[in-house]
Amino acid sequence: MTLAAPAREAAPPGPATSASTSPTARSMWRGSRGMVLLGVLVVLVSAGAALLAGTSAEGRRLDPADTSLTGGRALAQILRGHGVRVERVSTVDDVVRLDGPGSRVLVSDTSFLTDDEISRLSRTRAHRLIVGTVDGLSRLAPGVTPSGDATTRSREPRCAFPSAVRAGSAHLGGTLFTVPRGSIGCYAAEDGASLVHSPGSRTVTVVGDDSFMTNMRLAEDGNAALAMNLAGAQPVLIWLVAPDQPRAVPGSGEASAADLIPPGVPWAVVQLGVALAVVAFWRGRRLGPVVVERLPVVVRAAETVEGRGRLYRARRARDRASATLRAACAARLVPRLGLSGEATPIEIVAATALRTGQDAVWVRSVMYGPTPTGDAGLIALAGHLDTLERQVREQ
Repeated sequence: MTLAAPAREAAPPGPATSASTSPTARSMWRGSRGMVLLGVLVVLVSAGAALLAGTSAEGRRLDPADTSLTGGRALAQILRGHGVRVERVSTVDDVVRLDGPGSRVLVSDTSFLTDDEISRLSRTRAHRLIVGTVDGLSRLAPGVTPSGDATTRSREPRCAFPSAVRAGSAHLGGTLFTVPRGSIGCYAAEDGASLVHSPGSRTVTVVGDDSFMTNMRLAEDGNAALAMNLAGAQPVLIWLVAPDQPRAVPGSGEASAADLIPPGVPWAVVQLGVALAVVAFWRGRRLGPVVVERLPVVVRAAETVEGRGRLYRARRARDRASATLRAACAARLVPRLGLSGEATPIEIVAATALRTGQDAVWVRSVMYGPTPTGDAGLIALAGHLDTLERQVREQ
């Protein structure tokens, strides 16, 4: 059995020769130089964003929680590793709460304290370690007064203070102080000492420069040893730092849209935009001119239909053959009947019967009936379907 169906003939053979050529180094460079330049631009933008993000973050000087070059996180970690309890506080109330003879308070900034708070701080029982230039020094370290300035550099202790002698040379200088009677002056310069230690039941140690305790300088000379000896002499170190800057919170009426956006988001948006432009350029351009090649074999449409019919006949696939014929007939009838592509079989049968005048039961049996049991039934089915199509076209 051979099934015949209308089909269009294949297009005539294309040109006999091919226009494709092997790419050369010059053509490859011409085709990819735009991508290379865009890739370099992406790298430069990413590097610039990383550098700006790294330099825009301001560290909190000598803060035990800060990891910048001027922070004090490294010293705090070393102290904790040696069993010292480091308490980071920002108010005098917290200092008073932790106050005791077994604690030491580290003060490097008093600009955020009031006169009353400085007075309260001076009445605590904890040992004191004052580094850098602070306000209220006369109340926190009685008798120690500034006497000049000196260049910060590596200096020898040249004193009998055990903590300084064990540490050796250190990066000190800055403000120089007079040495009161009964106190010890170390790391001296022309106008005074960079470190003054006043012994007693409550020791007071004043250092004119705090850079030796920062993350950047801690590994130089004997800075780490001196910082450990001064700050870790007691079991508890109360590290007083300025309070964090208050930030506007959502719902407070003080936060703008820019305040709620993290600082890295704008740079991330820029990088995503550049990446999107690169991808759009890459996917939007062709890799080269269109190549037209001759097809190796040209098969006529009629031969394809005939070959498929022979396969159905060889496998006795009357179910597939009848389903294909009926589906093709319904697909051709639907637009001629004015129906939509989602029309149901009931609608197709009703419209076909109305258009052709045939009985609806007969139309249903032809278009959606059982599978033919033999080749003769399949041929008859094809004839009936052809009759329905012809009647629909003629009406």
